[in-house]
Amino acid sequence: MENWLYPSFEILLKVLITIIAIFTIIIVITRISGLRTFAKMSSFDFASTISVGSILASVVMNSGQSIVKGGMALAGIIFFQSLFSYGKRNWDWFDSLFTNKPMLLMRNGKFLEDNLKRTNVGKQDVYAKLREANVKNKDEVFAVILESTGDISVIHSEGKEGNLSEDILTGVQKE
Repeated sequence: MENWLYPSFEILLKVLITIIAIFTIIIVITRISGLRTFAKMSSFDFASTISVGSILASVVMNSGQSIVKGGMALAGIIFFQSLFSYGKRNWDWFDSLFTNKPMLLMRNGKFLEDNLKRTNVGKQDVYAKLREANVKNKDEVFAVILESTGDISVIHSEGKEGNLSEDILTGVQKE
């Protein structure tokens, strides 16, 4: 019998065995599906990672969940993620339909107000990222980009001449 403070030895043993089994399943599935499994390249990848964590926790903590059921759920999510990334790589229409494109928020030290509104990002959020990137003056900024993952990238300028290649901004919505 389990109480709220001290679980029985049998329950602790079951949790330990479940952890070993479910993590083994995750490792095998990850080795089969590749390194992208836990990459945060898109919002869909992020959602998949959260789902895997949720399943892992459910299987380990809920004695009513079977390891086989959890393994099947993990395999299904990772298979769907692999299918999704295949579609993104191979069909432009699929990529444009299902993924957000990065958006330019600041260029050469100037905010792009329309893009801030479109992405629902405030100037204070951008300033926080600038401080995090050790920017001392807005003139040091070549570009600030809201990535498709939700991260904000800060690209420093190389002085007034702006030595940065425009290729770096490939795929970024500028307006």
